[in-house]
Amino acid sequence: MLTKNQFALLSYIAARPAGEPALSQRAIAQGTDKALGTVNGLVKQLDAMGCLDGANRITDAGLAALAPYRVDNAVIMAAGMGSRYGGNKQVDGIGPNGEILMEYSIFDALRAGFTKVVFIIKPDMRDLMENMVGHHLAARKTADGDNVEVCYAYQDFSSVPDFYKVPEGRVKPFGTVHAVLVARDYIDQPFAVINADDYYGPEAFQVMYDYLSTHADDDFYRYCMVSYLLKNTLSENGSVARGVCIKNEDGTLQSVTERTRIEPCDGGAHYTEDGGESWVDLPGDTPVSMNLWGFGKSFLDEAEQRFAGWLTENLPVNPLKCEYFLPLVVTELIEENKAKIQVLRSTDKWFGVTYREDKPLVVDAIARKTAEGQYPENLWK
Repeated sequence: MLTKNQFALLSYIAARPAGEPALSQRAIAQGTDKALGTVNGLVKQLDAMGCLDGANRITDAGLAALAPYRVDNAVIMAAGMGSRYGGNKQVDGIGPNGEILMEYSIFDALRAGFTKVVFIIKPDMRDLMENMVGHHLAARKTADGDNVEVCYAYQDFSSVPDFYKVPEGRVKPFGTVHAVLVARDYIDQPFAVINADDYYGPEAFQVMYDYLSTHADDDFYRYCMVSYLLKNTLSENGSVARGVCIKNEDGTLQSVTERTRIEPCDGGAHYTEDGGESWVDLPGDTPVSMNLWGFGKSFLDEAEQRFAGWLTENLPVNPLKCEYFLPLVVTELIEENKAKIQVLRSTDKWFGVTYREDKPLVVDAIARKTAEGQYPENLWK
């Protein structure tokens, strides 16, 4: 296992284009923002480990040492139905050739550097997903020239521990933590998690990939999330639910609080917790979470350990509708001083179809981005 500083130096050297001259220790110090003496010590350590060749070039052993930190996986949660939209909004055509919002997220993820897509779906969605997206991806090449790997994980009750009896009448799975856990067999490296029915924009995937590919767990789990400005996530057609974020001075997440009824007002926004009896103002530049999370494999262990306890506590109280959400685990890990969640920022405008009336606005936005050259007319040709 590499130390944090060894990982940072080795990953910096590995990012050099093939064929370029080896870097001097002074150049490495400047590029990694480390003291020259620190770099000298790290180079000696990595030389002794066989990770560098004695001339500041990475070896096969060095590449193997970095392999566990390689970022491959974009995990897409697509099993849910649009409760307010009144249909399966994840598979509703938006683009000029009927592309769905999820396809734009996949396109942006692949060009950011992700090479593997894991769909979390209901079992009866497999044929639909393969026909709409899967066969396009199977023929797609990564930046390294390899085929994009496509996997399907089923979110149903078969993944619930055997000693739990699913309540009679329960239809919904157990939330986004449950969703990520059913994909565990397909995740072997750091991964990003997204909703299928959101448009996040290319910047979000790039900052996510850059963080995951340059940070590893040390004394803390090193996770991340992409935040958006609240004003860039509101709907003109009704209230929205958003995770309102508070950051520490070092840019890590202090807390995320779900506000279930936020509405625009007077150029900003406000929320209510009492059915509209009273309202609390929120500035338009408030950072909010749109469920774009970046985790290491360690998150899967933590989530699995907590899932059984959550079932025990919540099934008797709310057997038909209780759900275990990713921010709940994140909050627990922060409060237990186990994890640092870096809050990354996207200035892109988020788009989604919360209400049917939102769809024409999203269609127009994608058409504009296509006309401006941000996306090709046909994503997969």
